[in-house]
Amino acid sequence: MPTLTLTRLSAALGGMLLSAAAAHATPVWITLGDTALKQLQRIDTSATAQYSTTIDAGKAADGAVRRETVHVVEIDDSRLGELAHAVHHARGHGPGYIVHDSFDDARQALQPVPAAVAKRAALTAYTVSNAPQINTWLQQLQASNIVGTITSLSGFTNRYYTTSHGVAASDWLALQWKQLAGSRADIAVEQFAHTGFPQKSVILTIRGSDPAAGTIVLGGHLDSTVGRTTENTRSPGADDDASGIASLTEALRVLLANDYRPKRTIKFVGYAAEEAGLLGSKAIAKQFRAQNANVVGVLQLDMTNYKGDPKDIYLITDYTNAAQNTYLTNLAKTYLPELSIGTSQCGYACSDHASWNAQGYPASFPFEADQNDSPTIHTVNDTLENSDRQANHALKFGKLALAYAVDLGGDASTAVKH
Repeated sequence: MPTLTLTRLSAALGGMLLSAAAAHATPVWITLGDTALKQLQRIDTSATAQYSTTIDAGKAADGAVRRETVHVVEIDDSRLGELAHAVHHARGHGPGYIVHDSFDDARQALQPVPAAVAKRAALTAYTVSNAPQINTWLQQLQASNIVGTITSLSGFTNRYYTTSHGVAASDWLALQWKQLAGSRADIAVEQFAHTGFPQKSVILTIRGSDPAAGTIVLGGHLDSTVGRTTENTRSPGADDDASGIASLTEALRVLLANDYRPKRTIKFVGYAAEEAGLLGSKAIAKQFRAQNANVVGVLQLDMTNYKGDPKDIYLITDYTNAAQNTYLTNLAKTYLPELSIGTSQCGYACSDHASWNAQGYPASFPFEADQNDSPTIHTVNDTLENSDRQANHALKFGKLALAYAVDLGGDASTAVKH
């Protein structure tokens, strides 16, 4: 038997590992914009668009309609983490793509929302109600509680959607929200199981007194990544997006501590697998659309604890609802006049609000910065120490979320327009 030299043995083993990796790689279809496509082609020079079209990306700050070219591409799923990491560093947001079940599914996702769906979404009256309890409740939010939630979530080895730690993080969040809900019969906490990966989304529902008034959804993603993430890769994800979950959880705590009972049904959601192509939110939003659910507003909190630019909150204007964005600005002026509000853009599929927007639901995305968001995103250095250690920036988003939930949710003394 001939003897292998060390070099030849190394080459042989390397080839075996590459073959094994290739054998486990699964082709998937994704939709992505121009910026993400350029990043993908740097990673995989063979990547080509199988279908391209120009879609409505919302309105710019001056009211002009924005359009963006979006592409359908087939790639190996083993490259998705690397792509999300590249997009995040190229434009400050991610993942920048949406994963689909097939070419037909991907192509269908780029078709315009049916006119009847768009018309229904335009019926919501976004009028600030000046609910008297909001100002009182806003004073009850505490940054220290946000620090506690960020610390707990970032303490998991990672929260990646395929790992045992990602599963445990979902279980932990479900338990926290169940404890906040206590014994209230009008509140339910469930874990939404997904096909193809073990991490579950978490959904807390406060059942409204008037089912015909519709539903409000407030969400953030519970997973984390550093690009190529495996079982024991360290990925704290303190800002991305433990901060968003923490801001929402503190708003939820105050609502329930005051025994808030809305007219509209309100759902708080911790989405699974955002970093892998909006998988969790896509499945949930598609289910809501299939059930013809009347969702009157969606608020996404993804990265809330790094103040990299002069203004306090930046409303993303692409792939969001202009009327609801104006409403959020007016909410801040009414209840949080100390905050300065700006606008920014983040491109195609930059967070979970895009899943709801694609289904024709009005969605908004208040973000932590404009051009200078946290530089440690998707690294082992995305820790509380490298954002706002006291979570005072994240507190602003928690307050906005509470004002949004109560003002739009209504109560027994507040008329809700259908």
